[in-house]
Amino acid sequence: MTRFEVHPDPAAVAEATADRFVAAARRSIDANGTFFVALSGGSTPKQVYPLLLEPRRRDAVDWSRVEFFWSDERAVPPDHPDSNFGVAYQMLLAHLPDVRADGIHRMPAEAPEIDAAALSYESELRLAFGARGSQPPPFDLIWLGVGPDGHTASLFPGTLALEEAERWVVANWVPSEDAWRMTLTHPVLDAARRVLFVVTGADKADAVRAVRAGGSGLPAESVSGRRVHWIIDAAAAGEPEAT
Repeated sequence: MTRFEVHPDPAAVAEATADRFVAAARRSIDANGTFFVALSGGSTPKQVYPLLLEPRRRDAVDWSRVEFFWSDERAVPPDHPDSNFGVAYQMLLAHLPDVRADGIHRMPAEAPEIDAAALSYESELRLAFGARGSQPPPFDLIWLGVGPDGHTASLFPGTLALEEAERWVVANWVPSEDAWRMTLTHPVLDAARRVLFVVTGADKADAVRAVRAGGSGLPAESVSGRRVHWIIDAAAAGEPEAT
């Protein structure tokens, strides 16, 4: 089931995303005692993280019961400004109460042998979820963004990771970026209980329009979790600005 929710501007998108994040965390902790979440990269989380630190949201979640993973990562050290982990840690995790160090599962994408590091991260997933066999882990929430080219996580159009049907985490060479990335694969994205796309900006409008129309073949459209929810602003929806 895929739903689209349009808000007037990025600020409203960030508020809606923060509320949905907290609601998902509370629901999962109440039901199962743990909230398994994969965080997103990109610019939008930078607008959301401060909102999660507001007392009414921060105090609504038992953060000791949250297991933090990432949907993808650039091949940079954790203190690099482009590190998805680094942004999340500096803007959110370092300021939350009761977060467990062993509940933070960083993708080590800067490793010299990035494919071996991806296999190691898959093993970390298996251990955290108590997974056995080939059944992918069911994240409670996977938070994703979308690029102007329709990529999500680090599943870029035309790249090999799009075809991966067995491994859960892979190294992916992205020619358009001239760089390696580490990314969760479709088996994991599609097994999630909830997938949340958060998208803002007119530069994403063509990709969003293509996904909503269907049949685009874009990586973002091919994510088929049990519940796929898009929170987008008017610009990304291709709607005229309010006057």
